[in-house]
Amino acid sequence: MTRDATSEPGSGRAAPADIRERIRAEIERLTPRLLEVSHEIHDHPELGFEEHRAHDLLTRVLADEGLDVTPRAHGLDTAFAARAGEEGPIVAVCCEYDALPGIGHACGHNIIAAAGLGAGLAAARVARELGGRVLILGTPAEEGGGGKELMARDGAFDGVAAAVMVHPANHELERIHAIAIHTCDVTYRGRAAHAAAAPEQGRNALDGAVLGYMNVAALRQHIRPDERIHGVFTDGGGKPNIVPEHAAAQWYVRSPTLASLEPLKERVVACLEAGAMAAGVEVDIAWNDPPFADMVDNPVLLELYRRNAEALGRHPRPEGEAMVVGSTDMGNVSHRVPAIHPMIKVAPDEVPIHTPEFAHWAASPDGDRAVVDGALALAWTLADCLADPRLLDEAGAAFAASR
Repeated sequence: MTRDATSEPGSGRAAPADIRERIRAEIERLTPRLLEVSHEIHDHPELGFEEHRAHDLLTRVLADEGLDVTPRAHGLDTAFAARAGEEGPIVAVCCEYDALPGIGHACGHNIIAAAGLGAGLAAARVARELGGRVLILGTPAEEGGGGKELMARDGAFDGVAAAVMVHPANHELERIHAIAIHTCDVTYRGRAAHAAAAPEQGRNALDGAVLGYMNVAALRQHIRPDERIHGVFTDGGGKPNIVPEHAAAQWYVRSPTLASLEPLKERVVACLEAGAMAAGVEVDIAWNDPPFADMVDNPVLLELYRRNAEALGRHPRPEGEAMVVGSTDMGNVSHRVPAIHPMIKVAPDEVPIHTPEFAHWAASPDGDRAVVDGALALAWTLADCLADPRLLDEAGAAFAASR
C-alpha cells in the first residue's frame, strides 16, 4: 500500500493538511511538558505495578489538558484510561512506564509514556471534528506483569478499531520481532543437614536447581533457532555448611507463537523435574499469568505510521535489514484488535535495549527527539484513521485475515 501524505480526505489517504498542521502545532506546544514527563519518569524508575508516581504524573497532565480521566482503571492501581470525542470509531494509544530492576529505564519506557501522552493529547484535539474518539491507556507492568492483557480481560480494548504505540531502540524499525513468552517460578524443597557432620542426612535443593539448569542448557542445542530459554537462580541457600533445604529459580521460555510455545514448555518442565528427581528433592513449577502472545503488526496501520515517520525524516527499516527480538504484552493486544509496535531510534546501533548504556540514551537529546517525533508520527496516524473510515475498514479486514 503506497499513499500520498498530502491527499484529500475521503480518498483513503492521509488526514487533511490543516489537521496535520494543527496536530504539529499542538505537539510543539506540548513539547516542554512532554520532555518534563519523560525525564521525571526516567529519574524515578518504578517496577511493574508499583508505578504510582508515573501514574499520578500522567493522569494529572491529562486532566490539566481537559480530558476525561479514569485513574486506577480496570482493576489495576497504576493503570489509567483517558477519553476524548463522543461518538464514532475508537482509536487507542498505549503508554508504558515501568522500569527494570537494577538498570532503571533501560528499555526506555519513559519515552513510550511521553510519546503516547503527546500523541493522545494531540489527536484528542481533532477527534470530535473527525467524527471519532481517542482513548489513551496507561498500561503498567509490561516487563513481565502483562498489564495490557489484564486490562484487556476487563474490557479495556473493547470496541477499539486500532491501537498504537512506539518503542525506543537502537534501530529505526517498522516492527519488533516479538515472540510469545511464558515465565515460570520454580521452587525446590529438600532437607537441611550439616554439610560436614552429616551430609548423608541432607537432600540438596540447590543441586536439584543446578541439575535442572544443566538439563535446560543441553536442551538449548536442540530447539528451533527462533526459540529462546533463559533462567536465573533466585535462591541458592543460606550458608555453605548447611545443605540447602530450599532453592528457587525463574525461567523465561519463548517461541514464535503461543501454539509452538506449549511443546517447548513441556520439554523445559521435563528438564527441571529430572534435575529434582536426580537430587531427591521436590519441585514445584508455577507458570505465571498471563503469557505474552507474539506481535502481529497490522499492515495498514504500519504503512500509515511508516509514511508519517518518513515525513519527519525517519526511515523505519523492514525486518531483515535489522532486528530487535523480544516479547511484549502488546502482542496480546494485537490478537484482539488491529495494532502496531514500531521501534524508534534513540541510541547508537551498538547499544541494545536492556543495558545500562541504553538507559543513558533514553534521557539524552536523541531520546527527547524520539519523544517528539514519536508523538507526532502516532498522532498523525490516529488522525489518518479517523479522517477516512475506509482505512479502519482495511485495517479490520487485514486483522481478520491474520487470524
